Amino acid sequence: MPVIEANDPSLQSWAEVPADSDFPIQNLPLGIFSTADRSARVGTRIGDRVVDLAVLADAGLLNGLDIDLACYKSCVLNSLMRHGKQGTRRLRARLSHLLHADNPELRDNPDLRTQALVSADHVIMHLPVNVGDYTDFYSSREHATNVGTMFRDPKNALLPNWLHLPVGYHGRASSIIPSGQPVHRPMGQTRPDPEAPPVFGPSRRLDFELEMAFITYSGKPLGERISLDEAEEHIFGLVLFNDWSARDMQTWEYVPLGPFLAKNFASSISTWVVTLDALEPFRTSGPAQDPTPLPYLHQEAPHNFDIDLEVAIAPEHAGETVVCRSNTKYLYWSMAQQLAHHTVNGCNIRSGDMMASGTISGPEASSYGSMLELAWKGTKPLKMSDGSDRSFIQDGDTVVMRGHAQKDGVRVGFGEVRAKVLPPHA
Repeated sequence: MPVIEANDPSLQSWAEVPADSDFPIQNLPLGIFSTADRSARVGTRIGDRVVDLAVLADAGLLNGLDIDLACYKSCVLNSLMRHGKQGTRRLRARLSHLLHADNPELRDNPDLRTQALVSADHVIMHLPVNVGDYTDFYSSREHATNVGTMFRDPKNALLPNWLHLPVGYHGRASSIIPSGQPVHRPMGQTRPDPEAPPVFGPSRRLDFELEMAFITYSGKPLGERISLDEAEEHIFGLVLFNDWSARDMQTWEYVPLGPFLAKNFASSISTWVVTLDALEPFRTSGPAQDPTPLPYLHQEAPHNFDIDLEVAIAPEHAGETVVCRSNTKYLYWSMAQQLAHHTVNGCNIRSGDMMASGTISGPEASSYGSMLELAWKGTKPLKMSDGSDRSFIQDGDTVVMRGHAQKDGVRVGFGEVRAKVLPPHA
């Protein structure tokens, strides 16, 4: 067969791919799955099928990639990612070759094909990486402006540092959970009456935050920095990220050190990691940056991506209502800038570290990425499909986030991240 360009929009697979699928041959994300008779291991997704890479490796179809075969049988992607971008790039190219319509290697081997391809309905998806460290940024100008307008002076909504650096904080990695796992409403301190002492109880202002997160390869040794030009070589791929937030707890606790219990109870992610290589055709410029960032953050090449995002809320026993449509291209600070700033002081990163974008809000009210903004601090409730109103998330609600990029007839997507909110633990 001739050399295949994995992003070629004309590529077709012998595996059936529905027209509206997030997972054509141009995507080939990586994730961790298990079945009733298979332990957790590495897979990719093509249409409505999950491809078992451990089966392909045992059959010798992944030889010659300089990747340890044991990596495919691991319950996390970390060991595979330690082979770096060139390793995962070779793997994606090989998978694209195996699944190409003209390649008989797997197509014409019915026994192996049946063993290697599993219906997506029959698998359990797991957290794709062991997240060592997690950082949450605050990179949407519209979101930062909206929040500043609500809680500070509208004329000075952005704090003085915001236009000069990607603001961020270190979050809690242990409470990052995969799509499908429910979230219990958090308990904590709030101060509903500013003239009275704080009270303890369940959060009454539970919110979602629509974000994207990138996962890193190994970085440089402690003390060295990753430049802006090098940053994307250290980014493996992206997932959808719902940074659950208890707004009433956050308002009380965030001074002087920022979010704590209001954020660390859960963050939900989608389970398929879409590689940065698969998103290359959807690269675009971000918003103009004024003032010009300092040299170590100054970017001329486009580092943003045109990925459509949406959020839906489904009350218990009711259908979904889409409450937000946004796009990652609105992010003021790019992933490359975030990583360059994160490491400019010599901070080291490791394979599997996760860095979230912060809430992604756009210029229109319908593109705001949190209930805090959509319902404007509770003053403009949203109507649900069952006729009920929402200012914040209620027990029994399921929040669903989806994202995909589309160009030249090719749709590359993330699937979804969904979680149902349950009452607090007793």
